Amino acid sequence: MSGANDGTLDRRDVVATLLRDPGDLLVVTGLGAATYDASAAGDRPLNFYLWGAMGGTAMVGLGLALAQPRRRVLVVTGDGDMLMGIGSLATIAAAGAPNLAIAVLDNSRYGETGSQRSHTAYTTDLAAVAAACGWRNTATARSMAEVAELSPRLRRESLFAVLRISPEEKPRHLPPRDGAHLADRFRRALGVAVD
Repeated sequence: MSGANDGTLDRRDVVATLLRDPGDLLVVTGLGAATYDASAAGDRPLNFYLWGAMGGTAMVGLGLALAQPRRRVLVVTGDGDMLMGIGSLATIAAAGAPNLAIAVLDNSRYGETGSQRSHTAYTTDLAAVAAACGWRNTATARSMAEVAELSPRLRRESLFAVLRISPEEKPRHLPPRDGAHLADRFRRALGVAVD
């Protein structure tokens, strides 16, 4: 645990590394930076952007992983979203979905509301919380070499990873914002009937 943000990683580079050559990976992103950065890495129908579901991203990922057990699901979200939905870590660990991984972009800030310090700037270690909730595999990355090592693991393991990014803001790269369009596009990409 750290008393100050020790993240120095460029979040856009981190997400680009995680999503390089995604194949048929299903990606669910939390609001804000995670969505902007996933879109910047390459907007695609198998990206499901959550625009206003703060605290719910990990549970949407779990629902998708349970509904699509033969597909790999990667949740990419921020520390603020994960802190708001912290109880989901226990539920997801108990569910034991082997096809779900979570990558938390941790800048120790609530970036969408003014960049106030989040609990991870003070005493909360999200990887330790996940482990205490029953996650067998957790990791924290502070270098791009560690991100590169985690990237393939996030595609094959049930892994909870914290990526310590810099609090520096990046220009927003906005994907489509129409929720109905995004849901229909995602369903079509999955081969699920759309009414």
